[in-house]
Amino acid sequence: MAREALIDQHGRAITYLRLSVTDKCNYRCVYCMAEDMQFMPRDELMSLAELATIATAFVDLGVRKIRLTGGEPLVRPGVLSLVAKLASLPGLDELTLTTNGAHLHKLAQPLKQAGLSRINISLDSLQPDRFKQLTRTGKLTDVLAGIRAAQDAGFTRIKLNSVILRDRNDDEVIDLVDFARAQGLDIAFIEEMPLGVIHEHDRAASFVSSAEILSRIGTRYPLTFSAETSGGPARFHRMADSSTRIGVISPHSANFCSTCNRVRVTADGRLMLCLGNDDAVDLGSVLRAHPHEPSRLKEAIKAAIQTKPERHHFRLDAPPQIIRFMSATGG
Repeated sequence: MAREALIDQHGRAITYLRLSVTDKCNYRCVYCMAEDMQFMPRDELMSLAELATIATAFVDLGVRKIRLTGGEPLVRPGVLSLVAKLASLPGLDELTLTTNGAHLHKLAQPLKQAGLSRINISLDSLQPDRFKQLTRTGKLTDVLAGIRAAQDAGFTRIKLNSVILRDRNDDEVIDLVDFARAQGLDIAFIEEMPLGVIHEHDRAASFVSSAEILSRIGTRYPLTFSAETSGGPARFHRMADSSTRIGVISPHSANFCSTCNRVRVTADGRLMLCLGNDDAVDLGSVLRAHPHEPSRLKEAIKAAIQTKPERHHFRLDAPPQIIRFMSATGG
């Protein structure tokens, strides 16, 4: 059956939806949120059924990949039922999830059985004390157990996500690569994004570019650029002696706006058209005003896509333009 396609005003096809199921998280990572966070009231969150309806509309309009995000998606009660619902959508090629890994030791197998395709796991340090400092509340042993559980459940091409901060964890770049190689995992190094006002560190002083990270890795493991893609912004490199892929996500130093195929829906139903802009459309209100008219929701989505900005303009030398934290947007 022929499906509609979402094409924005700049000719980009939107085929990838990042769907936040909650803004809440059991961690308080220093680059993602404030230590004393104020989360959304429960009655402002979309129900899981409403999130499934929104996702279904996007798939009907040509989206082929959905990533479940948060906050931390695995703290949302009932998330397994949402996974099962979305995994069964005709036309959806891939259903993935990004997690901090703390709950995977008990949920990896159920997620696999529910139909989840792939998992990304955040891991910024292999040193327990440093991991606790960066996450404020996390235990490294929980994440390592989650990684093992995901492997045991049969997930393949598991990818680690690491945000690198100068003088905080940049000395662990090679250690993280060695861990990924030993475990047969992919790893992506992510430049810190200036979302939300933080006081814990100076973002400009802590910035480490993707080019610097690749240069460091290249001194140990010669890298070859690979044109392969996971459907998102990561640009991958290969090593001759390993199946591990090294990815970089470079919103500052080499932004990927010209090929952006993504939009985000927040846990309260707002369609965020660009991570680095505040433009949003309240799909939740449309859905609740017209619960039995899916055409209304689809028309709102199509109209919104035509306002997707051409690019973002992140700056490290000025106060953040975007006051919302990453956890409120969907990672």
